[in-house]
Amino acid sequence: MPDRGGGPSGPRIRVGRPSRRIRTLLMTLGVLAVLAMLFVMFAGFWTDWLWYRSVHYSSVFTTTLWTKIGLFFAFGVVMAVAVGVNVWLAHRLRPPLSAMSMEQQSLDRYRMGVAPFKKWALIAIAAVVGLIAGASASGEWQTWLQWVNGVPFGKKDPQFGMDVAFYAFDLPWYRFLLSFGFAAAVLSLVAAALTHYLYGGLRLTSPGSRATAAATGHLSVLLGIFVSLKAIAYWLDRYGLAVKSSGLKSADNWTGLRYVDANAYLPAKTILFFIAAICAVLFFATLWRRTWQLPVIGFGLMVLSAILIGGLYPAIVQKFQVQPNEQAKEAPYIKQNIKATRDAYDIQGSEVTPYKGNDKPTGKDDSQRLRDDADATASMRLLDPNVVSPAFQQQQQVKGYYQFPSTLDVDRYKDQDGAEQDTVIGLRELNIAGIPERNWINDHFKYTHGHGVVAAKGTETGEGGGPKYTESGLPAKGQLSAKPYEQRVYYGEKTTQYSIVGGPQQELDYSHDGTEKSYSYRGNSGVSLANPINRAAYAVAFGEPQILYSGAIGDHSRILYNRTPKERVESVAPWLTIDGDAYPAVIDGRIKWIVDAYTTSNGYPYASRTTLGDTTADSLTDGQRAVVAQQNQVNYIRNSVKATVDAYDGSVKLYQWDEKDPVLKTWMKAFPGTVEKKSAISPSLKEHLRYPQDLFKVQRQLLTTYHVTDPNTFYTGSERWQIPSDPTTKSGNAVPPYYLSMKMPDQKGRAFSLTTTFTPNKRENLGAFMAVDADATSGDYGRIRLLKLPSETPVPGPQLVQSKFNSDPVIANELNVLKKFGDSEIEYGNLLTVPLDGGLLYVEPVYLRGANTNYPLLKKVLVSYGDSKPVLEDSLKDALDVVFGKKAASTGTEHPPGGEKGKQPPSDQTVQQALSDAEKAYEEGEKALGQRDLAGYDEAKKKLKAALDRAAKAAQKAGKPGS
Repeated sequence: MPDRGGGPSGPRIRVGRPSRRIRTLLMTLGVLAVLAMLFVMFAGFWTDWLWYRSVHYSSVFTTTLWTKIGLFFAFGVVMAVAVGVNVWLAHRLRPPLSAMSMEQQSLDRYRMGVAPFKKWALIAIAAVVGLIAGASASGEWQTWLQWVNGVPFGKKDPQFGMDVAFYAFDLPWYRFLLSFGFAAAVLSLVAAALTHYLYGGLRLTSPGSRATAAATGHLSVLLGIFVSLKAIAYWLDRYGLAVKSSGLKSADNWTGLRYVDANAYLPAKTILFFIAAICAVLFFATLWRRTWQLPVIGFGLMVLSAILIGGLYPAIVQKFQVQPNEQAKEAPYIKQNIKATRDAYDIQGSEVTPYKGNDKPTGKDDSQRLRDDADATASMRLLDPNVVSPAFQQQQQVKGYYQFPSTLDVDRYKDQDGAEQDTVIGLRELNIAGIPERNWINDHFKYTHGHGVVAAKGTETGEGGGPKYTESGLPAKGQLSAKPYEQRVYYGEKTTQYSIVGGPQQELDYSHDGTEKSYSYRGNSGVSLANPINRAAYAVAFGEPQILYSGAIGDHSRILYNRTPKERVESVAPWLTIDGDAYPAVIDGRIKWIVDAYTTSNGYPYASRTTLGDTTADSLTDGQRAVVAQQNQVNYIRNSVKATVDAYDGSVKLYQWDEKDPVLKTWMKAFPGTVEKKSAISPSLKEHLRYPQDLFKVQRQLLTTYHVTDPNTFYTGSERWQIPSDPTTKSGNAVPPYYLSMKMPDQKGRAFSLTTTFTPNKRENLGAFMAVDADATSGDYGRIRLLKLPSETPVPGPQLVQSKFNSDPVIANELNVLKKFGDSEIEYGNLLTVPLDGGLLYVEPVYLRGANTNYPLLKKVLVSYGDSKPVLEDSLKDALDVVFGKKAASTGTEHPPGGEKGKQPPSDQTVQQALSDAEKAYEEGEKALGQRDLAGYDEAKKKLKAALDRAAKAAQKAGKPGS
């Protein structure tokens, strides 16, 4: 053959085909690579299926999976067919001859290049758009299930008379269909236009007609479909006004129609619907007229109408009709918003009661009555679960590979006398970072679980100011273990790693006398690893090859994962929003995690929206306690499900709590058999159910504005409240709500409650006190009570009370003395507020953490009532006695009006003897201070004060100046 390279001829190097062995090897490697990729994809699917089957919620997996697959294929095929058919049709309608022009000559090269691959190009384009559309549609599986299974709310919106279910379940699905239709129309239009251009149906620079008749008809139909969809969008926008968010002077997240919406936007949307429908007909008519003149005129009219009718006219109405008399114009719509918002957040039954808040004792009898009522009104929880976790950690950790959560929980248990008491409780969970020697076997086979419950009385402290434990030790012993329970904790808030149990490798455990022993898991939890396919799948899913071949795994080995209570509940019920604080309880011989779960919606008409993450944040929330799905915007919420997770076997139970909630009923139709009836809740479990914190925080945020039911007052914002910042921290974040057994003014006895305070907007005095009955066994469970304080006689709020405590010279001096013990630090506990006989009682525990002490000890209690002088005493009893005048203050504070005087010294007590005793007590105090003996110092201080009092009184009696 002639040389086509243009260079000198020479010897040629022939590159032959690879040998058969190399080709076989390359083909084998290619096949293995494909199989490996497929197995990686299979491993994720297979392990998910195995996990759902292990927790007996396989129906959730299959329902979700088939719904996603169905939507993927249905919408993927529709999109692929729509785009593919229009590309094929544009090709079929191409002109037989292309125009002789530079434009067409340039396109000839592309046409020739595409010609051999037309079929495959068409298939590829259709497949790509189909895959993208299908993937997008599969993400709407919840919207589809709610539309298919929607249950009526039984309530109608005031504007259109549609059931709330239309906005919550139907409208979101219709909007998705509409957006999918727009996407299909636009993609089809673009693909058809490009095809027509490539094959000469459209010409941009060629002389003569710019489009063939066939191209004109084809594209006009697609444009007609697009404009038809726009007409439907205008019609749906009418209903969308009922769930549209907008700003109002007194409500930032206002939702629903306002005057301008009902009187300008609503008629504008209706008019635009008809204009768009006429415009669509004009585009369809191009099939016969073969001219763009009328459709272009119609489209221009629609655009102009959208600007004038849909934009300019409402602005004129707002400017010249609403703004001059906005309060009167908006009043009917504000009323509808108030009613809908209170219904949607279940605060419609909240009761606002006037409360004086500034009563004070007027005499000895009045002081004695108040002192007695203080004990009967509330069970003051001095042990702050947000402060004492380090004490639990230091005293009850026992081993470095155990830990407690940073914030403990508050529950109720019966004491030995059968009386209910507030209890601070925490589980001794596994701390993998504390394992003495870290390796794969220790991390996942030997150290597999925590052990035991630690509980302490909430209203008392032990010797030295530490917790007074009712259940402690390893294994735990005490009141709770009087009836033996399974103490091993395989599932907990801190247990995030996987463990492999039940196989040849034994686990570390403890016998009843606290000695170490070996143990093998006997529960049915987890997934069996006896099957080599399962082992291979988990080796791939967890990126741990040793799972495949390790000899520590046998026929009875099971792998435990997804071990936190919140992620287990969220996995088996992905349609629920999970509360940020799961808490443990000992129930019928088992440790159960109790998880509150919510059904939510963003489509309740007229109800204002809130963002869960913002609303539920306070000074205690962190990554561990944050509400799941915290960025969700909602305008409807119900604590419709109470869930439990067994700490030993991980079994999950979902119980229907709100039997009227239509959102829960909808999901129960979609996932039959997953949620048990409320009647299935055992009495022993019900005793430990409580009102959830996150729901309470959402409701209190809404009640800062929506405690007002009068539209005019609502509009002015004069009665708006705010949530005060936590006075015990410097974070500036909201004060957390507190669980407390207390009695509201209209209650006959104490009830386990969740409480909080409000301050007037941009002021620090107290605006209101809020409490909800948190005891699930109570007939008043969920009843919200609000005590509204008078604005004309300001009552100090939490910040002012804290300032009052800190600025008192006697208290400040006493706390400074405490700090001198080895550079100790003062930590304030929860500032509890309790309504008491027309006034407000504030109680705050004071903890001392020494430089050489890793945990705080309760040393003092601050108490204030009304305008009386705040007191700092060693115990709550002493502080209440002093503040109500029953005894003298040990720190030198004065008696409040009407209080009793201290006991008179003996008549034969001389000044010299009293001063001698004082000098001796002072020396004892200095000695104790030098030895950092806090208890000895306290005792010496009391002796010094008593001696000085005796000296002063003896000197006065003798007519001499005391010193």
